[in-house]
Amino acid sequence: MAGNGLEIILTTDRSMMTTHHGKEFLGFMATAPAIGMPEKLWMWIACPKMKTDSAGRPWQAPYALRKLEALLQDHGYDAAVIDPDHVNRYLARAKVLMLSHHDYFALCPPSSEWWVVTKKEPVNAKSFKSFMKSLNLAEAKKRGLKIIVGGPAAWQWLYKPDLVEEWGIDTIVDGEGERVVLDLLERIYAGEPLPRYIFVGPSDVPSIEEIPLIKMPSINGLIEIMRGCPRGCRFCSVTLRPLRHIPLDRIEKEMLVNLEGGVDSGILHSEDVLLYGARGLKLNPDALIKLHHLARKYWKSIAWSHASLAAIKNAEEEHHLISKIMEIVKSGGQEYLGVEVGIETGSVRLAKKIMPAKSAPYPPEKWPEIVEDAFAIMHENNIVPAATLILGLPEETPDDLMKTAELLDRLRPYRSLIVPMFFVPMGILKNKDWFTDVKVTDEHIEVMRRCLWHSIYWAEKIIGEFYLKNPRYFPLKWMLQLFLKYVTFKGKLVERKLELTPLGRRERGREALAAAQ
Repeated sequence: MAGNGLEIILTTDRSMMTTHHGKEFLGFMATAPAIGMPEKLWMWIACPKMKTDSAGRPWQAPYALRKLEALLQDHGYDAAVIDPDHVNRYLARAKVLMLSHHDYFALCPPSSEWWVVTKKEPVNAKSFKSFMKSLNLAEAKKRGLKIIVGGPAAWQWLYKPDLVEEWGIDTIVDGEGERVVLDLLERIYAGEPLPRYIFVGPSDVPSIEEIPLIKMPSINGLIEIMRGCPRGCRFCSVTLRPLRHIPLDRIEKEMLVNLEGGVDSGILHSEDVLLYGARGLKLNPDALIKLHHLARKYWKSIAWSHASLAAIKNAEEEHHLISKIMEIVKSGGQEYLGVEVGIETGSVRLAKKIMPAKSAPYPPEKWPEIVEDAFAIMHENNIVPAATLILGLPEETPDDLMKTAELLDRLRPYRSLIVPMFFVPMGILKNKDWFTDVKVTDEHIEVMRRCLWHSIYWAEKIIGEFYLKNPRYFPLKWMLQLFLKYVTFKGKLVERKLELTPLGRRERGREALAAAQ
């Protein structure tokens, strides 16, 4: 990078360009508005500033940006990821600004739920808008700067045509961008016009060989082990992409990049880590054991991005695989492993309708049982899940919601955080109505109430017993414990109001009857 002559800038706002203090779960706070404290303090807890070099290059950066950075450098372009606080110094000469985000405008779950519950804008959307307004875009656009936006939330720009015009967005890339970006750059350098929107279909995604290896550390050592998912849930866009397994030698090379850059822990990233090396949905125990031995070789601590509950149950029941993997994890002194999982619903009827393969190899009729068994397995093996529910699914009924509420009661003994999320039309259901257009019912509120008390109960124990144990985290730990007390206080106030609803009165009567018996 010579002076300020960088031609292609890859960046995002502070809610994404952060390590979350090395604790990925804290990133969930960026999906909410600041509650009970000043926004600056909220951002410090969830999204502290990133360490950079003198050129403004961040120590760690989002994995997707690192992939594009490597791709462009491999093809001879003068490109680099730049921290958001340093972007303006390069805009005077840059030809292209590339942006990526998981949730540009807080339209994805769980941000969308916070919008509805609090009527306040989550900090991730506020952070991104503030970042864009801080850039000297008007002058840069006059000089010919092209702006390309992409990432998992690229579709959100279609709902913000006013901002597309205001900020001069040239092209929206919806889907895996490795092939598309190279074509766009050729057009830019040739002076050709750019398309406003590109959807990357299954036939246009890159092969394993076309996916570059990162050259600089990724956020919290995250490394991709698979792309795509074979389960076919109707609400998910990832299932539209073909499944590709990343070979161990390529995974190891990226682990070494992170390690050499000073990142000695990592996250194995996939839509379902336990399907690594699988043939369809048939687990491959040997591949998973080798993967975790490799991670243990280089990392002080290991995490999974996502796993399916059916795979967790199947892995332990058929192969004792969860126990074996956790033996490898704990052999390095690690006490627990974190992961995101999807419950989505406690209703068998809805499970059969919208996610019939999510339960495989078990029948969808057993979905609530699968969820409970998987939670028990995780609890016994010190795997701590952050689980999601979806409210407002198409054709949802009050009975479906009460089935979910009943399942939540059965999950109370198991260490976990459970987050209800409002339905966002993606995947095969992308043309359905937004949940925000649907009336919030007493049954929705009851599910949210049970999620709240479940998560507060376990969050207090998780934070108190083993999360943030290092003394350097004590100020952060204290702030989180104080925040939980505030949420508990506010939750009780709200609950008193909820008990005035017809459903609340019915639930109180049911509980009193059960106590009398």
